[in-house]
Amino acid sequence: MKKILVVDDSSFARKILSKIISDIGFDVDTASDGEEALKKVFSQNYDLITLDMEMPGISGIEVLKQIMGKKPTRVIIISSFTTDNADLTFEALNLGALTYITKPGRLGVDLKKIEERIKTKIVEIINIPEDKILPARRSYHSELNKTYRSRYENNQKFIFIGASTGGPKHIEDLVKVLPFNYPHPVCIVQHMPSEFISKFVRRLDSISSIKVVEAKDGEVLEGGKVILGKGNYHLTFDKNAGNIVCRLKPDMDNSLFVPSIDKMFISALKVIEPEKIIGILLTGIGSDGAEGLLKMKKSGALTISESEETAIVYGMPKKAYEIGGVSKKLSFPQILNFLISIGDEKDVQKIQS
Repeated sequence: MKKILVVDDSSFARKILSKIISDIGFDVDTASDGEEALKKVFSQNYDLITLDMEMPGISGIEVLKQIMGKKPTRVIIISSFTTDNADLTFEALNLGALTYITKPGRLGVDLKKIEERIKTKIVEIINIPEDKILPARRSYHSELNKTYRSRYENNQKFIFIGASTGGPKHIEDLVKVLPFNYPHPVCIVQHMPSEFISKFVRRLDSISSIKVVEAKDGEVLEGGKVILGKGNYHLTFDKNAGNIVCRLKPDMDNSLFVPSIDKMFISALKVIEPEKIIGILLTGIGSDGAEGLLKMKKSGALTISESEETAIVYGMPKKAYEIGGVSKKLSFPQILNFLISIGDEKDVQKIQS
């Protein structure tokens, strides 16, 4: 039986997490602080660790550094959200943590949603091959073809990207390589707790040449800008005064993910000619984005999914590929190469063949 270590200084959190994990059929061990966690990790074998960020004594970040440096293991960050530990969470992802879940702020509906999310994440992540644990920290910059060519307005493309588990590090790498004058509008939906989105956008904007903004109603899709979907709203699109603009829609369908990648992909098709659309589905749990990518492909848009070679979780891109929604399956470095190289129209034609 697979074994999971729960690391949290809260006895209530340890009890709740242990119950959730036991219910899905895994063996559970617990540690109440960083020191106890490290002793157990280095003396026993665990298939997965859930780790709190804020603990007395040895911090969650220090625990993670030591684990990844000496005995890389699948790690899920499960921690309460504060403005301060949002930065710690992004640092944890760069160190090799595979995903993060915010603790419920209260009992009731909030707790039930978190429980289901934890179950889903654990079941997917515990099966990630061990050689995928540390590649999340890999930098792809040296693998890029740096050649960049400007494009004429009549060849402008609109790029729509969806990602979930494993996505934040990919998105950081992506915005780092896009030049400030990149001519194609880029819109991204990343599955992420809503309270993290604004902080993530600020982080991306601080490390990139291109401008990165959080979507707002009426935001114009234009070159030199990357737009991230806003938490708790679906990212959809409309035409206004000759421009394509964002429209933020509240969830009316009890969607599993808000914003939804599928809704972004499908909305783009309603206001943009398919031949101008490039849809990309990156690493992630589940199937969000697969149906939308299929609709894009059937309409004549170029669709790309990340290959199992580099996807931390080959879930969403696998589903899209299986249902026939993918024009081309590429590794993440190849996707970056493609995005940089589409200054020449023949590159787009070649990738569709």
